[in-house]
Amino acid sequence: MSIAIYTLTSELHDEQAVNSATNEFLSSLNIAYDFKGPDFSDYGTYALSLIYVRTGGTEGIFRRLQPELKCKCDRPFYLLTSGKSNSLAASMEILSFLRQNNLAGEILHGDSQYIARRIGLLAKVGAARMQLKDCRLGIVGEPSDWLISSRADKATVKERLGIDLVSIPMQELLDVIAVTPLREAAEQVHNEAVRKALPGARQIYDALTVIVDRYGLQGFTIRCFDLLTTVRNTGCLALAKLNSEGVVAGCEGDVPAMLSMMIVQAVLGVSGFQCNPASIDPVTGEMVLAHCTIPFNMVERYEYDTHFESGIGVGIRGYMHEGPVTLFKVSGDLSRHFIAEGELVRNQAKPDLCRTQQVVRLSETGAASYFLTNPIGNHHIVLPGHHKELLEEILK
Repeated sequence: MSIAIYTLTSELHDEQAVNSATNEFLSSLNIAYDFKGPDFSDYGTYALSLIYVRTGGTEGIFRRLQPELKCKCDRPFYLLTSGKSNSLAASMEILSFLRQNNLAGEILHGDSQYIARRIGLLAKVGAARMQLKDCRLGIVGEPSDWLISSRADKATVKERLGIDLVSIPMQELLDVIAVTPLREAAEQVHNEAVRKALPGARQIYDALTVIVDRYGLQGFTIRCFDLLTTVRNTGCLALAKLNSEGVVAGCEGDVPAMLSMMIVQAVLGVSGFQCNPASIDPVTGEMVLAHCTIPFNMVERYEYDTHFESGIGVGIRGYMHEGPVTLFKVSGDLSRHFIAEGELVRNQAKPDLCRTQQVVRLSETGAASYFLTNPIGNHHIVLPGHHKELLEEILK
């Protein structure tokens, strides 16, 4: 993560005294940064650009700089201040000016621990936004017929996140599969149906890597149930493997779920587990979430089974480490989102559900009622750890 600190200083203040206070204040934060001083020439090229308001009397300097800085960077203005030499008062006047002009900003002020923590979070968000900008995500085939609410507004996604959504015909993938050689699987599998299906599942993985390279994609979602009737196999293994390799790979052509996974990947480096609730207790907040795939890099161990609904191909039963988790989903037009923290209570392996099954208990009282009153589609993303604050920040 990269942080740059630029300065605003009134000429009326003693330079030596200001520099001494600057060194003391920045050292107390104990963060890594590049000190740029009054040179704003590369403003906006870092994950986080901080404007350190060192003294009062700097409001006019900022007003002159603001149009140029806004052209360089479309992110909020973050005003860092120690409070010395009337710097907080100046920062408040600057922030009020920004609000009057419908521009976003925030004053970073408080004790060193609070400021350092806030800077760390904003730097992560800035790095994630830089990763999302000009990202290309593929939609291989149309969303599955039953996903009647899981579409996306391409123009809004481009404007808000900088992501390009690329439509790719399902037939193109099928054509690539047809010319992709089968590879024998090295794994020892006792289930005969799975053992026979593994080469075909690997073939789908190889074909999808061709599509990813051909279109320069950072991720995709696929109308995967079409594979059941065309090549008599499933994409579950391919998606589990690609997600663990850093390529976001979603199921059923669910575009909002893919966008949610891409945001998670940019922020945390894992794609998350795309799943849907199988049962919910609205009183206790405990729910069962299931799907036939999960990224390999999210689990402690995994095993192969057949795909649940069809009984063919290869499904993944993964066992994630029990402990803190976050549930996440954005809508296709990015107007809504759901974030809830909880605990992964246990993994289970019942025969009448999709193969990866997680029992999650939400922390916030009443949070589970969202799924029964105002859900954003059926698929949601499970990610390890508690990350509500971070995700809320990137969606501001």
